[in-house]
Parts: sequence; C-alpha cells; structure tokens
Amino acid sequence: MNKPVERLYNGIVKENPVFVMMLGMCPTLAVTSSAINGAGMGLTTTVVLTLSNMMIAALRKLIPNRVRIPAFIVVVATFVTLVQMLLQAYIPSLNKSLGIYIPLIVVNCIILGRAEAYASKNKVIPSMFDGLGMGLGFTIALTLIGLFREILGNGTAFNVTVMPKVYEPITIFVLAPGAFFVLAFLVAIQNKIRNRKAVNVKLVTSCDAGCAGCASAGICGGHEKQIDGEAVLKEQKQE
Repeated sequence: MNKPVERLYNGIVKENPVFVMMLGMCPTLAVTSSAINGAGMGLTTTVVLTLSNMMIAALRKLIPNRVRIPAFIVVVATFVTLVQMLLQAYIPSLNKSLGIYIPLIVVNCIILGRAEAYASKNKVIPSMFDGLGMGLGFTIALTLIGLFREILGNGTAFNVTVMPKVYEPITIFVLAPGAFFVLAFLVAIQNKIRNRKAVNVKLVTSCDAGCAGCASAGICGGHEKQIDGEAVLKEQKQE
C-alpha cells in the first residue's frame, strides 16, 4: 500500500487523523473558531508533516534506533521554525491568530506518529505522499469544523456573511464547548456512513449445483443472489 493514490486516500478518508483516529485534538478544538483558522492550521501542519516525513525517510538508515525519537523531534522542530518565520513575514495575521499552537506542532502526535510508524520504515516518495495525505485529511477536518462553527456562531463563512440578517448567531459555537459539539456531530455522521457501508455488504457468488455451502447460504446452483449483510448479522445474533 505504498502507491501515491493509496497513501493519499488512506490519510484523507480511511485513516483520517481527526474523524477516524482522533489525533491532534488540541489544535482541532482550539483553533477552529473560524474556517480560515482551521485551514491555516491544517495547511501549516501539512507542510511540516510532508517535509519532516521526507527528511526522516531520507535519514532513516543513519539515525540510531536508540535516539530516533529525539532525532525526529529535532527534524520536526526545524521545519516548524522555518514555517513560523515564513508566516510571521508574509501572513502575520494568521500567525497571530494561531499563536502558540504553531510551535506546538513540534509535539503533534500526528507528525511524530507518522514519523515513527511510516517514514522511518519507508522510502522518501511514499513517505512524502503519506505525509501529504495525512496533512490534507487534517486540513479538511479542521476546515469543516471551523466552517460549521463560524456559520452557526457568527453567520459567516471565511469571513463572508452567508446567513440572513434575521439570523441570531449561536455564540456557544465560537466558544470552547462549540468545538466539542461540532466535532461530535461530524464524527457521528462519519461513523454512520462507515457502519452503513460495513453492514450493507453485498455478497454475490455462484457455484455448481449441489454445493452444500451455497445451499446453506440460500443460493441455488449456478445462480447468483445478493445477501443483505444486515439480515445476516441479525441471524447471527439470534443464534
């Protein structure tokens, strides 16, 4: 599973760091009071994650196993410092909004986790796409959370008014509790979709006449039949 498309899909959908793995909760809950802040934090983390994955993958055979974690932190801290300096120079407003959470990227469990689990064991190109996929998944999650909170809490989206004048903003959504509410709502939707796909499995098969396996499954010889995964699960529970 080292193909670029597979690594991107893995990070964005299959193992989304926020909605699936529940990692990086500190910046997820703290900086997503608006969609711009969420996107800015996500893209900043994506740059650091991608570059650090590439560097660690390139140095994986040179880093002694006993000091690999300190070495990873040094690499990550270097890129975080560079990114923060660029933000201070070119996007000072975003740098001010994100504040202390930019330096805290150094100890973000997503970055250290991918360095330990993937980059330290794979080549540079797959590691680059792994970091890019995880970073984009993190960015999408933070942007969605920030967008929902901004719309409900301020009536705007990316600082543009989208709600009618009669709409009364729900202030709690731009406060700390609102982050938990929106995160729980989005995770619940994501779990509902994943569970529905897992339960409604379509099993299509065929075999020769007289097969005992097909007889037990309710499939006659030579013909195909679709089995409802939910019905099968109910029968197994009753047994």
